[in-house]
Amino acid sequence: MYKIGQLARMAEVTPDTIRYYEKQQMMDHEIRTEGGFRLYSDDDLQRLKFIRYGRQLGFSLEAIRELLSIRVDPEHHTCQESKSIVQSRLLEVEAMIAELQHMQRSLKRLNDACCGTAHSSVYCSILEALERGSLSNENR
Repeated sequence: MYKIGQLARMAEVTPDTIRYYEKQQMMDHEIRTEGGFRLYSDDDLQRLKFIRYGRQLGFSLEAIRELLSIRVDPEHHTCQESKSIVQSRLLEVEAMIAELQHMQRSLKRLNDACCGTAHSSVYCSILEALERGSLSNENR
């Protein structure tokens, strides 16, 4: 059994993170010492690592809750349920990547449009493009 600090170190999170997941009803703290300290098991450590890795992948707490419920009761769930949650997150990430690629192209055009010399910024192409709200060749 582990105290909250030990569990936090092993799972590479803070004790506050564990308390937060408990408040979100994603973890329990049923066992306590006579002094009132929470005690956690290896199963709790695995659950915490599961949650942490899900958060690293950008899953919402609700999605992680669903995945945990599938994991806890696999006989009443299918792989398709897990896959559906992952596919949804994958689509979100792909949309974010497309948006970031668009942003990258726009920033590159802004960068390439500027001469970058030490002359006055009265006629700075970057500032002019930002003021217009777009580059003249935005669709390239």
